[in-house]
Amino acid sequence: MALRGPAGLGPGSRGPLDEVVAAAEGCEAPALVAAGGTLEDDEEDDGRGRGLLRWDGFSAWLHCVCVVGFDLELGQAVEVIYPQHSKLTDKEKTNICYLSFPDSNSGCLGDTQFCFRFRQSSGRRVSLHCLLDQFDKDLPVYLKKDPAYFYGYVYFRQVRDKTLKRGYFQKSLVLISKLPYIHFFHTVLKQIAPEYFEKNEPYLEAACNDVDRWPAPVPGKTLHLPIMGVVMKVRIPTCYDKPGTTQIVQLTQQVDTHISVILPTVHEVDLFRCFCPVFLHSQMLWELVLLGEPLVVMAPSPSESSETVLALVNCISPLKYFSDFRPYFTIHDSEFKEYTTRTQAPPSVILGVTNPFFAKTLQHWPHIIRIGDLKPAGEIPKQVKVKKLKNLKTLDSKPGVYTSYKPYLNRDEEIIKQLQKGVQQKRPSEAQSVILRRYFLELTQSFIIPLERYVASLMPLQKSISPWKSPPQLRQFLPEEFMKTLEKTGPQLTSRIKGDWIGLYRHFLKSPNFDGWFKTRRKEMTQKLEALHLEALCEEDLLLWIQKHTEVEIVDLVLKLKNKLLQADREHLPVKPDTLEKLRTHIDAIILALPEDLQGILLKTGMT
Repeated sequence: MALRGPAGLGPGSRGPLDEVVAAAEGCEAPALVAAGGTLEDDEEDDGRGRGLLRWDGFSAWLHCVCVVGFDLELGQAVEVIYPQHSKLTDKEKTNICYLSFPDSNSGCLGDTQFCFRFRQSSGRRVSLHCLLDQFDKDLPVYLKKDPAYFYGYVYFRQVRDKTLKRGYFQKSLVLISKLPYIHFFHTVLKQIAPEYFEKNEPYLEAACNDVDRWPAPVPGKTLHLPIMGVVMKVRIPTCYDKPGTTQIVQLTQQVDTHISVILPTVHEVDLFRCFCPVFLHSQMLWELVLLGEPLVVMAPSPSESSETVLALVNCISPLKYFSDFRPYFTIHDSEFKEYTTRTQAPPSVILGVTNPFFAKTLQHWPHIIRIGDLKPAGEIPKQVKVKKLKNLKTLDSKPGVYTSYKPYLNRDEEIIKQLQKGVQQKRPSEAQSVILRRYFLELTQSFIIPLERYVASLMPLQKSISPWKSPPQLRQFLPEEFMKTLEKTGPQLTSRIKGDWIGLYRHFLKSPNFDGWFKTRRKEMTQKLEALHLEALCEEDLLLWIQKHTEVEIVDLVLKLKNKLLQADREHLPVKPDTLEKLRTHIDAIILALPEDLQGILLKTGMT
């Protein structure tokens, strides 16, 4: 059942995306034009006159909203996709159908919230790609969008209903988005889903119109987001924030009478609640995630599996987990065969599962966490033990961490005592999470600082940058050379934890997380070199240079300088604000010094 596009909603229903358009002028138009979408009125001064389409505000936050119901003949089926023009392939729809319902053995009565992640079909062109990618550069690396994946945020309701053949009402409201803002979207669903189940499509249409009026998801800004009579106040972190801090609290000293919900975080889960059954082994799990080891979380329901997987991925922050992870994974998933095959070693991936079938299918995986029901805040389950893999026969096996992995680092007894003391004193789960998050942050920073220090030494000296030569190359990363630096400037400078740090580094250097981290750092440093090269060019007296060179060489210089400007814009090079303006002035001055016929040609050679 498809919803009709909202009638009678003219230009006034658009939300401002001014900053997006202003910053992206010169980009190509969005690749997809919404079916039936119309350009907004030129008289409007909120950016619409520059080509924004209806639903662009919505698309900045969500790809679409789906309603998945249960049909006696078809099984799970997508009943509604909204907005109507949203594109999903058949494969994507099938994945959404199966991932939006708990496995039948989960026994989830009432309302359940969870999250899943699935691969985007190849060949898709994304609307607003050009307009929104600029925000990624200001995000922390672990919050950047992954172009290959969608997130699904689910609010599932299952209640008894004697009027239905199955005796149960079963339906899911699902938000599909590129943004990994788990806490934020779960909060949105809590606001709209219960009422949607009572009022159906018109209510959903109104909620989507509210989202379409939201400002763009700009990192670092305090955003006020109204949704169905409630105003949410959020701030998306930036890469310039001090890790481990939340800025929204500092921004809310004055009381806002119209604010209904203040979110201290957009993406974090309740870390202690998830690690609670295994906090004795939290350091070992941190190592497994850091090293990109294949890991399965077997849980009683999708809520527990998705929260635990997301907590694991989050525990190495501010490092990004570069391998695949699936907060909730089913036997119907399109990657099921790829991830469960025994013909090759298990891939570097973290899977969250609930179906008992996986206890057999994934028996060959080296690390399995079996958890029971997560207790409400304040209740502490019995601590699970590390057990041998051969003891894991079925999903009914006792909770535990099933692995033969021997940690490289000695266990930090201090953090365990601190958390146990908190349990005895009935410290709130939020406070325990702050302690655990700070512990993981300090551990990750102690590990990564020596790598950052060594990689910084690969940067050529600034004096080696000449405006008339190509920017110099970074020195090569040499593992053995790095290992030698650890003796004097290793993690022992910042961490009290003893153990085989060298062995941990050697293993890490072979992992997908190191590969992803180093590629990111190398790209940033190469861009810094390009920016320094640009600045060196701007400091030169180019008018003096052209007096000594031929017209052919001068034209070549103009074209190269124009390309430099394009590159700076396209790659968001970290140049000083006045550098690009200086370069444009230089280009104009050089062109004006040439004969008129050449001036005409070079002025027509636009920035393309």
